[in-house]
Amino acid sequence: MASLGAEIAAARLLAPYFGASTIVWANTIGVVLVALSVGYWFGGRVADRYPSLRALCGLVLGAAVLMALVPFAAKPFLGFSVDAFESISVGGFLGSLFGVLILVAVPVTLLGAASPWAIRLAVAEVERSGEVAGRLYAISTAGSLFGTMIAALLLIPFAGTQRTFLAFALALALVAAAGLGWRLAVVPVALLAALVVVPQGTIKAADTGRVLYEAQTTQQYVRVVEQPDGDRVLELNEGQAIHSLYRPGSYLTGDYWDGNLVLPAASGRALPRRVAILGNAAGTVARAYGRFFPRASVDAVEIDAELTDIGRRFFDLRNPRMRTFAEDARPWLERSAGGYDAIMVDAYRQPYIPFYLATREFFALARDRLAPGGVVIVNVGHPEGNDDLERVLGRTMAAAFPQVLRDPIEPTNTLLVGSDAPISGGRLRADLGALPAPLRETGAEAARSLAPRLRGGEVYTDDRAPVEWLIDSSLLGYAEG
Repeated sequence: MASLGAEIAAARLLAPYFGASTIVWANTIGVVLVALSVGYWFGGRVADRYPSLRALCGLVLGAAVLMALVPFAAKPFLGFSVDAFESISVGGFLGSLFGVLILVAVPVTLLGAASPWAIRLAVAEVERSGEVAGRLYAISTAGSLFGTMIAALLLIPFAGTQRTFLAFALALALVAAAGLGWRLAVVPVALLAALVVVPQGTIKAADTGRVLYEAQTTQQYVRVVEQPDGDRVLELNEGQAIHSLYRPGSYLTGDYWDGNLVLPAASGRALPRRVAILGNAAGTVARAYGRFFPRASVDAVEIDAELTDIGRRFFDLRNPRMRTFAEDARPWLERSAGGYDAIMVDAYRQPYIPFYLATREFFALARDRLAPGGVVIVNVGHPEGNDDLERVLGRTMAAAFPQVLRDPIEPTNTLLVGSDAPISGGRLRADLGALPAPLRETGAEAARSLAPRLRGGEVYTDDRAPVEWLIDSSLLGYAEG
């Protein structure tokens, strides 16, 4: 229970510093598996030398103490790791690998040693060794399931990552104290006190500005930072990207979000009536639609419901014609009635776009949910100067739409526009007068920059969409460059 619970908690512990990508998860799972393997080997050898219940309980108590130290050591150590590994340009892979090795490898190794030790003590007759081992493996697997579920569904969301480690440490210490005698009950008592009094504090300090809010939701690490100029930004996990931006007194951002307000006009839909936003975050685009297109109905889909609450609290998210849906984007779109003038896709978990939102089948679904002449707008985030993902998404969209254009709106963001209807910068330019006055300059810039999609790439499908490989290779190339 504790080893699998620690694995889930370790991934959440790393997320604010190195993200929650498949690389970080692979490192976490890999280190835990290696630590358990070493522990099994070590426990098997030592159990034959010291076939004692007290010795086993002493091992478990040591694991409990080490696990209890993890949340206290994590913050300074991981902050140091980020700085050290960024200075030598190896990024999240080695950084997260080193972090999880130092923080959880030793206590998990000790927990792995408990399994063969327990089998050694439980087998009284060789004739029953299979039965005893099977029973202990069954108990172990059930404990792993329980540890995974209680960590993910209960402890992390409601107690926080730090207290999750302390809770598992306390459970281990109680078991160990029961075997060692209650004279050592001081250890679980101390851990219980730590569980109660450990401060939440700031999980990760902001490089610039002031942290207004931070939390571990059921989906990710979230924080709101107010910058020195008064702007507020929404950061998720490692904070390498801004997912929502609020500028007091303005509904425009001067960034890629503004493109979503004017690009529907490329097909003659300067005043869209129905809009779907897949990946609403704290509602930067939905808020702007409420201001500039008050008659437009907006369906805002965000898998993390807490981001919508954060939007209303910190990002002035107000739109009386907005409906919010705390669902995954593609299943929601599958069930929707459609009829949208624009569907906007901005559902990144930095740096990855979910593979099932980057396939031929998804874009065919989006096409079917458009009103005649509607457009699909996809935000493509990428390292500066790298267009590998854009080429793939452009070609994949072209498998569903006869026309696909690109707007390289920012050095690290390109908006791809797909439609069944004719779309062009010229049509957008001709429709500038129909746009609200504050959007006409943005529309004119988009009309000038709209161009055909980049050639190359391959068509991704639900069966084969190696998004992670593509993005990881792009990031490695960027780091080497």
